[in-house]
Parts: sequence; C-alpha cells; structure tokens
Amino acid sequence: MSALKIFRDLFHYNIEFAIGLILLLVVLTVSVCSFFSPYPPMDVYVVPPDVPPSWEHPLGTTSRGQDVFWQLTFAIRNTLLFGIVVAILSRIISLFVGLISGYKGGWVDRVLMSINDTFVVIPLFPILVLFYFIMRDQMSWALLAVITALLGWAYDARLIRSVAMSLRTREFTRQAVFSGMSTGKIVLQEHLPFVLPIVFSTTMNNINWSIGIEVTLSVLGFTDINTPTIGGMIYWANQHTALVSGVWWWITFPVVLVIMLFIGLFLLAISMNEYIDPRSRLLRLGGQV
Repeated sequence: MSALKIFRDLFHYNIEFAIGLILLLVVLTVSVCSFFSPYPPMDVYVVPPDVPPSWEHPLGTTSRGQDVFWQLTFAIRNTLLFGIVVAILSRIISLFVGLISGYKGGWVDRVLMSINDTFVVIPLFPILVLFYFIMRDQMSWALLAVITALLGWAYDARLIRSVAMSLRTREFTRQAVFSGMSTGKIVLQEHLPFVLPIVFSTTMNNINWSIGIEVTLSVLGFTDINTPTIGGMIYWANQHTALVSGVWWWITFPVVLVIMLFIGLFLLAISMNEYIDPRSRLLRLGGQV
C-alpha cells in the first residue's frame, strides 16, 4: 500500500487525522514565518513595549520591546525542532535496541532489556534538573536535546522488541536465515518495514513528550533561556509579571499555539494507531461506505 493511499484514507475517513493535520499545518506555517522576520530573535526593545494587539502588532508586544508574533515564530520553530531532534535520536536508539533484542533473543535480549528497564525507572525530570545545575551556562539547546533523547527511548524500544519477537518466528525470517542473510540485513530489510507504522505513531507521542519537557524546564529557568522557545517566552513573561501587569497576550498566545501543537500531534498519533490495527481500520472504513 502506497504512502499516498494511506494518507488519502486517513484524511478522508478519519476526522481525528484531518483535524490533527490542519492544526499541525497551522503551527508549521507560523514557524516558517520566522524566516521572514524583520527583527533578530535575540534583540530587545526594537518596538514599543507593552503594546496590546493592534493592526501594527497583531499579537501585541512584550515588556522587553519584542513583537509577540515574530518572537512566537522563532519560539515555536525552535520548540518544534527540539521535539523533532529528540524524537529522531531516540527512535534510532529504540529501533536498534528493540529490533536486535527481539530478533537475537537469549543473553543479548536479557542484557539489552536490563539496560532498557534501567532507563525506564530512572526519574527523568530530576536527572535533567541535575544536569542543568552541573552544566549551568554550558546547558545549550542542543545538549538538552541529546540528553533528553538518551533518556527517552526505553518505552518504545520494548514495544518494538515485542513486534520483532513475533517476526522472528515467521516463515520469511527462516527463509532469510537459510539464504545466508546477515543479522543486520534481516533486521533492516525484513523486519524494519513492519515496525515503521509503530515508529511513526510513537514519534508523534515522543515529540509531544519532549516538547512538554522542554517547556517545563524553560518555564522554570533550567535551560538556555536566551534561545527563543515557547517555554522561554513564558519564562520571561513570568519574570516581568505579565499577567499581573495586564500584558496577558505575552502568555496567552504562546500557550494557545503550543496547545494546538500538542492536540495536533496527539490526534495524528491516535489516528495512526487506529490505522495500524486492521480491525479498527476496517470498521471505520466500512462505517463510511
């Protein structure tokens, strides 16, 4: 089944997928606008401060003299990019561990799953806060993404392993072994295509999870607050007591946009989960006929 047909079926027959895709496209459009910003993202007091939404400044300005709309374009771009980087890095680790563990079995499976379970029970948030206090000014956006990815792969690796274990007993796997294919080729050429739909679904959830981590840490000031992110915008708004001062737009619009992103990714994830399940897919498609 081609990717285009899958996309068409999801868009036509799954309202959750359509809504999620539209919300995500809105967020992506806002992030693309950052490339056309007339103001550098790090500059302050380039516009009059505390101006409410108007024709000249559609989303108002901040107490730091920054246009909220243009600052928001940089913030959502960096926040979304953070989630994508974390998701890609953690998918690579989870795929390697899950596929190898599920296919090889035996002592390899026991060792990899012991490591996996260790990362499952590690308290993630306190570890990230500890890293911040150790690194301090060296805790950059990229370093936080790498650390988060290294700590956020374990749950999905176990899910991929369960699929790989079922594939190991299939007839085509035995034929591949008898034909002399190496472990790497069997895992990449024979097993990987079967887990890609699951990887796509878990990627959406992982992006949501990592963005939530970044926003939380940034709001608390435990990241590089000078890099524009959604959490960074909320942090500076809190520092200037925006709500108390009546500058509500400084917090409202970043929160609304990141909620749209969360909902969009969540709807894409659950619609893809439903499509992966043949019974749910046939039921929905049959109900639409």
